[in-house]
Amino acid sequence: MQPIAIDQPWAQGVDRLMLALQTSSAGLASPEAARRLKLWGLNTLDDEREPTAWLLLLRQASSPLVLILVFGASVSLALGEWVNALIILAMVLASALLTFGQEWRASRVVAALGHRLALKAQVARDGRSLIRLSSHLVPGDVMLLGAGQLVAADGIVIEARDFLVSQASLTGESHPVDKWPGILPADTALAARSNSVYLGTTVRSGSARVLVVNTGKNTVFGQIGQRLVSAPPPTEFARGVRQFEQLLLRTMLTVVVLVVAVNYWLGRPALDSMMFAVALAVGLTPELLPAIVSITMSRGARNLAHRGVLVRRLQAIEDLGGMQVLCTDKTGTITEDQIKLHACLGLDGLPSASVLRLSVLNASLQGGVANPLDEAIVRAAQDLQAVQGDVSKVDEIPYDFQRKRLTVVVRERAGGDPLLITKGSYDTVLAVCEGGVALARHHQAWFEQSSEQGYRVLALATRSLARDRHYSAADEQAMNLQGFILFGDQLKPGMAAQLNALKKLGIETKIVSGDNRYICARVAAQIGLNPQALLNGRALSELGDDALGALAVRTDVFAEVDPQQKERIVRALQRRGQAVGFMGDGINDAPALHAADVGISAEHAVDIARQAADIVMLKRHLDVLHDGVIVGRTTFANTLKYIGITTSANFGNMLSMAIATPLLPWLPLLAKQILLNNLISDLPSLMISTDRVDAQELRSAQRWDAPRVRRFMLGFGLISTVFDLLAFAVLLWAFEVGEALFQTSWFVLSLLTELLVLLVLRTRQPFWRSRCSPWLGAATLGAAILALALPYASPINSSLGFVPLPVPVLGMCLLLVVAYAITTEVCKRWIWRL
Repeated sequence: MQPIAIDQPWAQGVDRLMLALQTSSAGLASPEAARRLKLWGLNTLDDEREPTAWLLLLRQASSPLVLILVFGASVSLALGEWVNALIILAMVLASALLTFGQEWRASRVVAALGHRLALKAQVARDGRSLIRLSSHLVPGDVMLLGAGQLVAADGIVIEARDFLVSQASLTGESHPVDKWPGILPADTALAARSNSVYLGTTVRSGSARVLVVNTGKNTVFGQIGQRLVSAPPPTEFARGVRQFEQLLLRTMLTVVVLVVAVNYWLGRPALDSMMFAVALAVGLTPELLPAIVSITMSRGARNLAHRGVLVRRLQAIEDLGGMQVLCTDKTGTITEDQIKLHACLGLDGLPSASVLRLSVLNASLQGGVANPLDEAIVRAAQDLQAVQGDVSKVDEIPYDFQRKRLTVVVRERAGGDPLLITKGSYDTVLAVCEGGVALARHHQAWFEQSSEQGYRVLALATRSLARDRHYSAADEQAMNLQGFILFGDQLKPGMAAQLNALKKLGIETKIVSGDNRYICARVAAQIGLNPQALLNGRALSELGDDALGALAVRTDVFAEVDPQQKERIVRALQRRGQAVGFMGDGINDAPALHAADVGISAEHAVDIARQAADIVMLKRHLDVLHDGVIVGRTTFANTLKYIGITTSANFGNMLSMAIATPLLPWLPLLAKQILLNNLISDLPSLMISTDRVDAQELRSAQRWDAPRVRRFMLGFGLISTVFDLLAFAVLLWAFEVGEALFQTSWFVLSLLTELLVLLVLRTRQPFWRSRCSPWLGAATLGAAILALALPYASPINSSLGFVPLPVPVLGMCLLLVVAYAITTEVCKRWIWRL
């Protein structure tokens, strides 16, 4: 069977499609499914594959900087400069292997996390139900779909029960649509294809068996929905790094051109000048920046995973550390998420067996998304089979976030008219009851009192209505109120302390809930939030975007809100300059999760919520989130360390060479010495990801600050240049050194100052009060020993153009290194205050 896209499957019928796809309602055999997977490929919308070792290694060779070096080595070989060529190629290889090793490890981390969080689908294979990766579905598979699941491929409904699907991602329809088997005309519009389901849509209620007809790029989503799966925009940090790289590149090119022009004007050998320019370009560019960012992010992802936080997108670590506002539902995050049925009460306020039975029928027969309220009701039924035994389900009117009601239609087997059993929020159920206004007035005080005691109250009503099928929300009227259902959910212990710990990190917590205002206010008061700073959904709907933004920053509790309002709240806070995190795990949370700077969900959340999230928590505890924020801020701070320290050192060296080149009778450093200096100084930089971060840097969210980085580069770069020029003067006028000794002395001095300044500038405290990580300390010490040993390591030293340093010259170099460190330590307090 050759891989082809099935054309107009909605018009062909299930039997004809099964014949064309050589399958049956029992599904495929596993060997046949494996064969088809090879033919059709993965069920994905792109061609991305996990990077192989060879691919990552080749990627290192594609770097423009590496290509420049290879070109320089080729020129050296062509001109017979064998030593220069071999040294350059050796350094290229060493740098590429180091970067490859780190990127390979990072790719393994991302792949492992991605596999754990990958979407899975239930399929019929080998005559039984199996769970398989959604990416491994093939045409001819039979999907078994249930409420809350994402549809993983395009398919035709074989059989369905109360099957409603949300197609908003494709058609823009806000309400779920009913799906059932059948054959439709070929010209049926997408939104009207009631026998078809599509990749990327969501099952809202019911269940179905679906024949997979198209996968991957052959799906409707793959053909017209690529804009919906486009890569998210780069983070503020990523944009800032890119802009800063471009600034450095322009500056470097300008200086290199000037240096080459001056060397040409001075009549220096063209080969030496060209090799010097190439090495200068590489040595003065933070070429490890992408690798450092990748390393710090992957290390952060591993640390978060050990704390029970899985990262779906590495850049989300920066966003998590930068979070300033956390919007969260109360259930499962602030409360235990162990909802218990407290009571089923009649209209007289006394326990009612009739209300309990009706509640159990509604909860156990509904085909929508499993929810803790229905589960609590079913658990309370002593004998579920006895309750259901004498009734049959006729139809269902699924829950939606506008009605806030769920209706199940049942018929007693002994006969009689179908009975609508409706349960939902207190006010929406009473609104469709006979005498609803009077009933609300009569029970309002009791409802408020029960809510303020911490109970969630649902109302239950019934109506007899003779009809065989196709009941709708229009039938929810003139109902008879039967009673009320009360639920309890205890606060998690220590919640107030956990929120206070987040507040110490500069993170404000806001409750965003669909529950009524009275219970939300009670919970807020118990955990230290202001219950008076409350805004309900009705009042929110009357506010414009600007007014909502002004009010949102002062509001602690948003109650009785629907999914669209949750998204509005997130965007309103963002417009006020806040970095917003949103925590949720339900279908109704997906829009807000997608809109937030960092979406946070749980491992066992519904598919659409987990897919919309950036961060997935294995345990829904705020102390775990607190640890995640610390890791995020540590990762961000260590990345900024590398950027600031490396760019300031590189700028200082670049300026020193630009000034010295026309004044010296020789090049300040040979090309191979610049490259070696660059390679050795990069070794400790790779360990920055392991470094400790000062406590004061973790107390508030950090944002990319280009002016601050620029001040850092200019301020400390100029200090470096001043000491370089001082060293040049001492070497030339006090010691009257020749070319080789000058270059050797400045190589050692430049490398030692770059290594020492790494320890000084990694902290805002006096550097002796802030201990670096053992890995960073060991790498820095090793690089310093190597720098001091190279001039004396015969015969390597001569091939690199080095000569042994006399004791007075070495002492002068060490003295200048100490003076430079002291000056930098004194000046850093002033520069950081700017």
